Amino acid sequence: MSPDTAVRPRVEGAPMTAEPVLSPDYRDQGHRFPDDFVFGSATASYQIEGGVHEDGRGPSIWDTFSHTAGTTANGDTGDVADDHYHRLDTDLDLMARYHLDAYRFSIAWPRIQPTGSGPVNRAGIDFYNRLIDGLLERGISPTCTLYHWDLPQALEDAGGWPNRDTAERFAEYAAICGEAFGDRIEQWTTLNEPWCTAHLGYGIGVHAPGRQDPLDLLRSVHTLNLAHGLGVQALRSSVQRPDAKYSITFNLQTVIPASDAPGDLEVAEKVRHVNNRLFTSPVMFGRYEPELLEITRRYTDWGFVRDGDLQAIHQPIDVLGLNWYTPAWVKQVKPFALESEGSWIPTTNIGVDDVRAVASDLPATDMSWPIEPSGLERQLLDMAAEFPGVPLVITENGCAYDDPVVGGRCHDARRVDYLTRHISAVRRAMSQGAPVVGYYVWSLMDNFEWAEGYGKRFGITHVDYETQVRTPKDSALWYSRLASTKILPPTDDID
Repeated sequence: MSPDTAVRPRVEGAPMTAEPVLSPDYRDQGHRFPDDFVFGSATASYQIEGGVHEDGRGPSIWDTFSHTAGTTANGDTGDVADDHYHRLDTDLDLMARYHLDAYRFSIAWPRIQPTGSGPVNRAGIDFYNRLIDGLLERGISPTCTLYHWDLPQALEDAGGWPNRDTAERFAEYAAICGEAFGDRIEQWTTLNEPWCTAHLGYGIGVHAPGRQDPLDLLRSVHTLNLAHGLGVQALRSSVQRPDAKYSITFNLQTVIPASDAPGDLEVAEKVRHVNNRLFTSPVMFGRYEPELLEITRRYTDWGFVRDGDLQAIHQPIDVLGLNWYTPAWVKQVKPFALESEGSWIPTTNIGVDDVRAVASDLPATDMSWPIEPSGLERQLLDMAAEFPGVPLVITENGCAYDDPVVGGRCHDARRVDYLTRHISAVRRAMSQGAPVVGYYVWSLMDNFEWAEGYGKRFGITHVDYETQVRTPKDSALWYSRLASTKILPPTDDID
């Protein structure tokens, strides 16, 4: 299929198989999703837009970080990325061809407020107005994420996310967006994966801004939580649309103990505290768990939490987003030596000294992430039990594979198989009561994969980065069929 060839027209309710097939390996087919189930795709501003120096946009932490030697593969940056800023109509037409119900995009904060505060950049507002209006003209619902990691550099210079003032600035930014776009956006997400912002940006330093400090990590956790709460309040005050929905997206870890041994079960629970509940408990229940405070007490007494903060964080939300790719297997080991005073051994499991990740022998994607769809089913069921009555949506799920374009076609059978198995897991969780209302494939197109640069391709659309030619992969044709019919197709339903 050439990039200019239309995908098959929408066929409402078209039969796929005589009887649904439930496969032991999650390669199900023929299962119908509810008519109002949302099938969409997702992107992030810095990963696709380019145009980083145009029309008044200010620098973000990812501009600075990616231009720092040794931070990204091959020194890659998002300066051009997919050139989405100049190819908006082409990309909108592509979404329409894929019959997407919704498109989840993020707004670049420095495109709206170049320094993260102060005057609004009208050119930035105009760009997202064109995007939103273009989606609506094509019958695609805009799903907006306010923050997907591109903090204005000026705010980082003032302390970044460890500085609680950043939460106040975020609320101001949220109000600006709510007023500008709130009449047309049905679903808002405050933050994307705050775990990554805190742990990878301020704890381990492999993401922007590249800092390594345990106290900064934990301070940023609290500021992010506060930003979410203040952001929801700001949106509710500025959005003039009574049916608007408000959410946050977490990349919750599905932590699997290596065995039923008490020690393995214990460390698995600790890991859930320092990677999941440090966000879910304040956002969903208005508290930091005593176990979390105990695990992290060598780094802080959490004295930066002020009276009223938890009430501000704990705002009602209408839907809870989940980004999910792979589980984590852990086992208990002999505790490693504690850091000496003033030192820090970067880890994603802050304060958990007796845990080790266990390698899996399962097949893996190009990111070396093991493929285990049962983990997604388990995570959705756990969320349904922990947060009863809250609708769930898969805001990201996908895989990295590098498949070439040959003769105008990109055959990515491994991605089709991955999507089949994970969407099957979603359907299975739903059949057991998990209130999942939507699924967004990551990603609409190949893009700048953060520290991995352009070497990892997650898109259902192939992008030639030299020519910017877009070529729908077989996975896009398969996904279009699923979005058209709401019925899980066979993996060979491509042409």
